[in-house]
Amino acid sequence: MLHRNIQVLENFFHVIIKPGQDEINVFGQCSKNVQHTKKILTKLHSLAKHPISEQTVLSLIQYEEHKINMTKPIQLSRKTILPRNTKQTEYLRGIDTHALTFAVGPAGTGKTYLAVAKAIEYFEKGEVQRLVFVRPAVEAGEKLGFLPGDLVEKVLPYLRPIYDALYEMLGFKEAQKLIQSDVIEVLPLAFMRGRTLNEAFIILDEAQNTTIMQMKMFLTRIGFGSKTVVTGDMTQVDLPKGTDSGLAHAVKLLTSVEDIDIHLFTSREVVRHPLVSKIIDCYDEATRDNKK
Repeated sequence: MLHRNIQVLENFFHVIIKPGQDEINVFGQCSKNVQHTKKILTKLHSLAKHPISEQTVLSLIQYEEHKINMTKPIQLSRKTILPRNTKQTEYLRGIDTHALTFAVGPAGTGKTYLAVAKAIEYFEKGEVQRLVFVRPAVEAGEKLGFLPGDLVEKVLPYLRPIYDALYEMLGFKEAQKLIQSDVIEVLPLAFMRGRTLNEAFIILDEAQNTTIMQMKMFLTRIGFGSKTVVTGDMTQVDLPKGTDSGLAHAVKLLTSVEDIDIHLFTSREVVRHPLVSKIIDCYDEATRDNKK
C-alpha cells in the first residue's frame, strides 16, 4: 500500500519520490509541485502509526489542489469578479506573475472579459497609469472599405466587446471620461506602430488575425512597468488564404521564454450557455473532417 500511495503522489504532481531509511527525497522539475508533495508527505507521516488508505492520500491531494487553485477575486470599485473554473484561476494568476500572458481558446471562455477586469483592477490600484486595448482591423466576412468613416470608425464594431466590458465594470460616464482623456485607449493595431508603452496595461484582442510581422511589432511596443495580455481563437482566423497567423507563430516561438505565460482554453471552459460548448465542438469536428 505504501508503494501505491507513493505512485499516486508521483503521478499527480509529476515528481519522483525516493524513500530512504531516515528521510524521503522528492525530485521534480516544478519546485511548487515538489513543495506540495512534501507537505502531503509530512501530513502522512503523522498518520503512519496506522495503515494509510489510498483514499486518504487522494483527500490530501484534493485539499492541496484546492489551495493551489485559490486566487484572490478581482476587486473593482463597482463589482467583484471571481474565476469560474480552474483554467480561469490559472489565467488570472498568470497575469499577476508574468509580464506577458497569452490566452488562446474559443469564445465564451472569459479570455477578454477577465483581461479587461484585471486591467481595470491594476489601474484602480495605481499599478498602471493607462489602459490600452487593441484589435487588428481585419475583414471578418465584411468589407471594411465599404464601411463609412475613417479607420477608427470602420473598426469600431470590432472593438464593441471591449467597450461593453468597460461600461459594465466602470460605468458609462466614468469609462467615457477616461477614454476622452486618453487614459483609456481603444484602437486598431495599426495605430501602435512607433509607440513604446510604459506603465500601461495592454490587451491585444482577436490576435489570431495578426500577421507574424504585426505580432512582432505589437510585442516590441511593451515598455517598463507594463502588463500585456494577448487573446485569440485559432479557429476564427480571418486572414487572407496563405497568410500565417501571428498568434499561432508567437505561441510556438515564445513557449520557453521566461516571464511569458501561455494558457490554452478548450470548449470545456466555456462559461456561457452549456449549448455553446457543444456548438463549438461540432464546428471543430467539422473543420477537422474537412482537412482530412
